[in-house]
Amino acid sequence: MKLLKNIQFLSVLVISSSFTVYANDNFDKAYNSFDVHAIKKDIKTLSSDTFEGREPSGVGEKLTTDLLINAFKSLGLKPGNGDSYTQAVPMVSITSTPVKHLSIADLDFEFPKNYVASSRKTEKNIELKDSELVFVGYGINAPEYNWNDYQDIDVKGKTVVVLVNDPGFATQDSTLFEGNTMTYYGRWTYKYEEAARQGAAGAIIVHETKPASYGWNVIESSWTGAQYHLPAKEVNEAIVDVEMWISVEKAKALFAKAGKDFMQAKKQALSKSFKAIPLSLKASVSISNDFEQSTSNNVLATIPGSESPDEHVLYMGHWDHLGTTMIDGKKHIFNGAHDNATGTAGLIHIAKAYKALNKSPKRSITFAAVTAEEQGRLGSIYFANHPTVELSKIVGLVNMDSLDITGLKTDLTVVGFGKSQLEDYLAKAAKRQNRTLTAEQTPERGYYYRSDHFSLAKKGVPALSAGGGSVWLNETEKQIGKRVKAEVAKCYHQICDEYNEQWGWSGLVAELQVFFETGYLLANTKQWPNWHQGTEFKALRDAMMK
Repeated sequence: MKLLKNIQFLSVLVISSSFTVYANDNFDKAYNSFDVHAIKKDIKTLSSDTFEGREPSGVGEKLTTDLLINAFKSLGLKPGNGDSYTQAVPMVSITSTPVKHLSIADLDFEFPKNYVASSRKTEKNIELKDSELVFVGYGINAPEYNWNDYQDIDVKGKTVVVLVNDPGFATQDSTLFEGNTMTYYGRWTYKYEEAARQGAAGAIIVHETKPASYGWNVIESSWTGAQYHLPAKEVNEAIVDVEMWISVEKAKALFAKAGKDFMQAKKQALSKSFKAIPLSLKASVSISNDFEQSTSNNVLATIPGSESPDEHVLYMGHWDHLGTTMIDGKKHIFNGAHDNATGTAGLIHIAKAYKALNKSPKRSITFAAVTAEEQGRLGSIYFANHPTVELSKIVGLVNMDSLDITGLKTDLTVVGFGKSQLEDYLAKAAKRQNRTLTAEQTPERGYYYRSDHFSLAKKGVPALSAGGGSVWLNETEKQIGKRVKAEVAKCYHQICDEYNEQWGWSGLVAELQVFFETGYLLANTKQWPNWHQGTEFKALRDAMMK
């Protein structure tokens, strides 16, 4: 039985004929074709123990990519990479194990309870020996904000200690960076990148739950075990020898050992006039790396456009998750049901909806199920560096990472609200469900920079990240939301992220319908939506389109 016949809330979905592009192509039937039972089945399969957490290059990858390819083939989609449904992504798997734990003065560090350490270098043994520690505040060098935490300090060969997020969040000052909204300068990836550019040998990020937006348990689960990276020739940038996190409690002890007050140092770091503080302490740590070259795969499939097949609307979602880990001698599986079996299945069911149309959209619709998002967006970065479709020919991107399972809303949250004209198309699609667009409630978490759409946004391609909302349709949906939101928060990157029949399926299906219609509108217009003036990617898009 189809969802339309099964769930009461869909009575609010009023099919409109106000857009002429809907004429004569069976749009209404396609829009209403999303089958909740089939969607559930695919999510349940993708997140089953058999798929072993969908780790890249493992057993789970083969099962996942085969499922996707077979689904796209059965729907009649064409290969998205020449005559192939896959794009090989070269990777290096590195498992870093501390053989001599982090040592600073006489402080006691315990891996991974209060510190983690790893290296991206393909060398067997990596060591920091008596590396001088320097506190560099937020570790930001941003000329456009007239901000440079590295000014007048030479950190070559030293280890920098860095705060997470950025000064705008810490002060809530809207005139500083982007206030409560995290910039890319606040992301941990940037901290390590800038430290390497400055010549540092090591970098230690101080973890604090609120500015990081996740607890230490996420550091433990995400920064231990095998870590995947693109080969050095793909990255083509400097990297520090050792990347570390320490708990804020250990940071306070470290500063006290240096005769400094951590909270006072944090306060000093909020000023443009901040000067880096040598801590007169030295850090040592020794790491053993086990590494191997491997190959994972993006899965790509296309519905050729009926009039402008060289122009593409792109749907993207990552198929991977964290794989497995051993705890107390027992194997545990990170099934990743919400993150991101939902989005992976979503790609299949949006493709089904397009194939339910009487004729193909004017522009091509391309689906990209990418690998290794959990390892730093590696699959989407590789796709952005080696696009199977010219980036200037991608009209826009709709990313699907962890679909809404918390019940139907009357609004739809846009991450990075106000960045691009893609939101105009999303707003039209949301209006069909009597929904309005709203900005994310927690911009300080920097979600726009944390998923695959960002890999193409950095190149200039307009990219949309949206989902969920904050106002439930009714009390029934609200009660579902209260229960499921607690589960989602607790189980992010944990082994409890498992399929649950009691999720708010109405919200998930409604979200897929909105994404379907958004892409449909983009594919049946001759317009080229751009970034809004003042966004960090507009100049890149303008140059690309010339």
